[in-house]
Amino acid sequence: MSPVALPDFPWDSLAEVKATAQAHPGGVVDLSIGTPVDPVPAGIRDALASVSEIPGYPTTHGIPALREAARGALSRRHGVDGIEPDAVLPTIGSKEAVAWLPRLLGFGPGDVVVIPELSYPTYEVGALLAGASILRTDGLTALGPQKPAMIWLNSPSNPTGRVLPVEHLRKVVEWARERDVVVVSDECYLALGWETDPLSVLHPDVCDGRADGLIAVHSLSKSANLASYRAGFLTGDPRLIKQLLDVRKHAGMIVPRPVQEAMVAALADDEALHVQRERYARRRLVLRKALQDNGFRIDHSEAGLYLWATRDEDAAATVGWLAERGILVAPGTFYGPKGGKHVRVALTATDERVDAAVERLTQ
Repeated sequence: MSPVALPDFPWDSLAEVKATAQAHPGGVVDLSIGTPVDPVPAGIRDALASVSEIPGYPTTHGIPALREAARGALSRRHGVDGIEPDAVLPTIGSKEAVAWLPRLLGFGPGDVVVIPELSYPTYEVGALLAGASILRTDGLTALGPQKPAMIWLNSPSNPTGRVLPVEHLRKVVEWARERDVVVVSDECYLALGWETDPLSVLHPDVCDGRADGLIAVHSLSKSANLASYRAGFLTGDPRLIKQLLDVRKHAGMIVPRPVQEAMVAALADDEALHVQRERYARRRLVLRKALQDNGFRIDHSEAGLYLWATRDEDAAATVGWLAERGILVAPGTFYGPKGGKHVRVALTATDERVDAAVERLTQ
């Protein structure tokens, strides 16, 4: 059996411009990957430590308290009610879930997975790991008569920060249900709406209070600074969640017990989420202004953790221009062919580093 042919890992290609940025006398301001830099709230750390002595295997389905905490957070924060207790499944972060979903759902050669035209690279990787093919499109008309196996939605978008309107979400859900197509919505940035309030695919205005055919992907990496904990979960159609649970039991894809306890604390702590949102809001405000004042246009970016910026030139040229000023960003080409003139600027740097970037942009 031949190994799966995967694209090169995009971040490896930044080595040269990263070295240029790191050579800046004031040090690098890394706005590329989007790694959280703020401290994990004390209550979450305490929860992690509180069960560190437990020696037994954790449950793949997650402790009942975790599933209830996820249901409560979805209701309070996002207006999603009616999720069945068994229809929550913790994952080892969200990236592994994204990468393995097509395969774990039973899709493979001959199946088509639809991904956004500009999208998180792991959507494509997940389809390739399953042996499926991809179609990049933001609309349904490009599908013509063909029936895909699965459609990815991502709102707010990584990388563009675009929020899909309720009308679009409803149209995709209705179209997919008529054809028995699975819709998976990546909602990792759902709590970070700035100029508009994003809706979950499981919001009643989108799905009429029915979860059939739908899966939502959630992460605590950015909203609670738990990237190092690898803490995410899936929810939606109980039938699909049960299918995923059965496979994950066999495969040993289990969230560690201390991390499950930390997730309970994070999902219950709305104040900590508010504090983190305020940090990102401040960084977004000053970075956006500095970029716009110095020749950049910001497209979309109404929500999420990134600014989608352009100088209407080749993305590589913009990345190089910023690297000379000690600022490292990601080229839009990482996210699809239509990203060739944009860069993605992350909000995940300390206030001191963000202020340094602003100063360099204005010099």
